[in-house]
Amino acid sequence: MNLSTMIPELLSALPLTLAIMFVALIAGFFLAIVATTLRVRRLPVLSQLADLYVSYARSVPVVLQLFVAFYGLPLVVSGFGLADFITANIASMVGLSLYHGGYLSEVMRPAYLAVERGQHDAADSMGYTFRQKLTRIIGPQAVHIALPGYGNSIIYLIHNVALVMYIGAADVMATAHLIMERDYNQYQFGTYLVLAVIYSLLCLAAWLIVRFFEMRHAKYTSKSAAAKIKFTASV
Repeated sequence: MNLSTMIPELLSALPLTLAIMFVALIAGFFLAIVATTLRVRRLPVLSQLADLYVSYARSVPVVLQLFVAFYGLPLVVSGFGLADFITANIASMVGLSLYHGGYLSEVMRPAYLAVERGQHDAADSMGYTFRQKLTRIIGPQAVHIALPGYGNSIIYLIHNVALVMYIGAADVMATAHLIMERDYNQYQFGTYLVLAVIYSLLCLAAWLIVRFFEMRHAKYTSKSAAAKIKFTASV
């Protein structure tokens, strides 16, 4: 098999890979926001559950989390008659969303805590609610701190999407293995090289997008620095 036939076949599986990645990105982001909010506010029971979730996401190997989702979700939803709905693709999205949310929470929480204490005290003295403080004062500063770590978490997620083949999802990696088996493993080096290029391009695109937001937010931060000092001084 030459590249002219291999590459289109690999690219035909790229939409599924991207779909799993984007669902995990979006769902994981919202899970991270919820987990981080519970952890920084230290709500009884809920904060401990959030800590347990983050510990699970960070401690258990991603491939094992995918197996847990694939075999565990049908058991959870079987009482609702939805067990057949849990396909390898759905389990991949759920497993990677849980992983990404837990990992990302450990990016967001330190960024929130890294904002100087005076900013928190100033917002509290002004009578801001937690939501107002987060969206108007602390959030914009924490975003600037968290962006590099967020970029790394996206790249790690792209890497781990390749593991969904182990639970039967027909992503790019699984398609590559099917190609090699069909051709009696004659073109392993070329196939893996093409895969390396595909994943490198995905990571490069993610890095460029995050870098764009880093540069844009740096300009915003420099413009708002004087306002931040004034806000702290006013109290």
